[in-house]
Amino acid sequence: MGPRAARARVLRGSNRPIVTKPKRSIHRALLLLALIGLATSACSVSSARYNSSPLHTDPRASSVTSSSKPGSNSIVPPTTSTTIVEQPGWVPVSYGRSGIAVDELTFTSADGSQVTVARFRVGQTRFALHVGSEDPPQGSAVLPAQAAPMVSSAEASLLLAAFNGGFKISAGAGGFEVDGQTLNPLVSGMASFVIDTNGTGHIGIWGQDLPAAGEQIASVRQNLPPLVIGSQPSPQTSDIFAWGSTLRGVAVVARSGLGEDAKGDILYAGSMAALPIDIASALIASGATTAMELDINPEWVQLAVASSAGATLSAGVPGQNRPADQVLNGWTRDFVTVLATS
Repeated sequence: MGPRAARARVLRGSNRPIVTKPKRSIHRALLLLALIGLATSACSVSSARYNSSPLHTDPRASSVTSSSKPGSNSIVPPTTSTTIVEQPGWVPVSYGRSGIAVDELTFTSADGSQVTVARFRVGQTRFALHVGSEDPPQGSAVLPAQAAPMVSSAEASLLLAAFNGGFKISAGAGGFEVDGQTLNPLVSGMASFVIDTNGTGHIGIWGQDLPAAGEQIASVRQNLPPLVIGSQPSPQTSDIFAWGSTLRGVAVVARSGLGEDAKGDILYAGSMAALPIDIASALIASGATTAMELDINPEWVQLAVASSAGATLSAGVPGQNRPADQVLNGWTRDFVTVLATS
């Protein structure tokens, strides 16, 4: 017998009307159903509102979303198309406003000697050619501070690196032009480092691929025929004496070179113990398509680098003789400064 039947039997045995309680039960049931319906309806509306705009329920979620949108107060990382980022194998040395401005590689030859290659990234760096206090001879030329034997105060705050120039003018290895003034006549067929008026650097062969049509040239530093042509070492690299006189006539000495890759980056290679082929090979392995030899012998191979524009200079070639701040104090020989673009 179910509960409902038992309840009915008890009611029939009593003197109270049997119709009142069922009505109240129905009313209560209807009321309960109505309340349940209202609650269910309210929950449905609340759920629908949450799903349609979930970010408004959590301020943290809203702030995270807005920070990834342009124009928000949060810093948005620049895209790789406008930022110079680290490349596998290369070690960052100097940073500019748009990422890495100078990085480097180290090559070890079969005999254990090392060649350091510093890469000055196009668009992040610009160049200026300086005369030395003794060489090249200035004659009657009047040169501005940015070409003097000492780094100017205007350059110092932008200085990322500096490196040695080429042979003495008396060696007859080529011409020299600075700030539009010719200190020694330029020679066709010579490898040349050309600096345009906007500070951009190029390397090529004078009278063949340089100067380019319409190029606005500020300075030119020549030094011997090219060391690398078309990503290949010069056939003359095996002839030690074709690349300058060394101390005591030995083959393995301090050497330096300068190249340019297909992107327009300028590459400096320096070592305190190398053959001409070592410098050429290191530059080619670093991407150089064209390159020239710079100065040789321990007294003159010099690279200085800073971690950021205007920071303290440090020696860039292990074992180099001269102090890193040589260019700040003045030098008897010509050199090139590497400046951050503004």
